Amino acid sequence: MTKTIRSSGHEALREALIAARKAAGLTQADLAAKLKCHQSFIARIEGGERRIDVIEMIVLARAIGTDATTLFNVAEQKTDLDHRI
Repeated sequence: MTKTIRSSGHEALREALIAARKAAGLTQADLAAKLKCHQSFIARIEGGERRIDVIEMIVLARAIGTDATTLFNVAEQKTDLDHRI
C-alpha cells in the first residue's frame, strides 16, 4: 500500500494539472488570480505538498479551461489497486 501524497495517482494528477495550466498559457500567478488565491497555494498543489479534493479539482479544471473528468481519469488510471486511504 502507498500513501496518498507522492503516490503514483497523486503524481499523475499533479503532472496533468501542470500540463493543462501550461497548455492554457497560464502561469501559476495567472491561475491564482483567477481563483482569487495566492500563487503559493498553486505552487503547493503543483509541487505535491498539498492534496486537493474533488471539488477543488473541478474548480481548478474550470479555471484552467479543461475538463475535470479528464484529470480524474488520469489519476484513476495511475492509482494503485491497493492504495490505502
